[in-house]
Amino acid sequence: MAIFDDLQRTLFDGLYTNRVPFALGVTVMSVVVVAIAWRAGWFGAARRHPLRASAILVVALAVGLPVGFYLASPIWIRTVLIEPDPVAVDAVALPSRTPAVVAGAPSPEPSRPVASVVPTPTTRPFAARRIASGSFAGTDDFHFGRGTATIVETSPGAYVLRLDDFSVRNGPDLYVFLSPDPGDYAPHALEVGRLKATDGAFGYELPAGTDPADFASAIIWCKQFSHLFAVAPLAAT
Repeated sequence: MAIFDDLQRTLFDGLYTNRVPFALGVTVMSVVVVAIAWRAGWFGAARRHPLRASAILVVALAVGLPVGFYLASPIWIRTVLIEPDPVAVDAVALPSRTPAVVAGAPSPEPSRPVASVVPTPTTRPFAARRIASGSFAGTDDFHFGRGTATIVETSPGAYVLRLDDFSVRNGPDLYVFLSPDPGDYAPHALEVGRLKATDGAFGYELPAGTDPADFASAIIWCKQFSHLFAVAPLAAT
């Protein structure tokens, strides 16, 4: 199973990485096929059988147009999302319980002892804190990536992966992962969720029981083509 996964990743990663030469090759082959069809008289046969030719054309367009749009549209489609930063909301200090002194009020009699008041200890609310952080970089000139990835402890044992000042090349089927490898996808990587937007600042709640120490990077991963778009190596803060 692992060998099959490696072969699948190599195949689709190679196709996606070399998509421009592949597209040019398909274009050249299409021109050659059209030239052969012209010399063989296929266009004349299509004119003699318009219904059959129309059915073949409809099927070709029904398959080719959605596939082409799915692969090419992410190049120009951009989305933006801004969510509040959990660290920016600091815990509010509790008000003081010191009694106020009223002007003109009689002072206590000196002969009567006044018991000292022991302040009741108060528990300060938990403040969100950054556990680990790193900066995104793209995997090549085309697949750019910018911004920071930060693991934030929002409550004891509860964590959020936060992306700030984030921007990445759009693509089909993009997901956010935490990987044990500092520079790539690896087995046992944790799928955090589908990428919410190509630009902005947003976060993902990590599953209960997640240990940030198990992971060395946050990555943007194309599941469809097993291709790495951007990676942010994580270091303790």
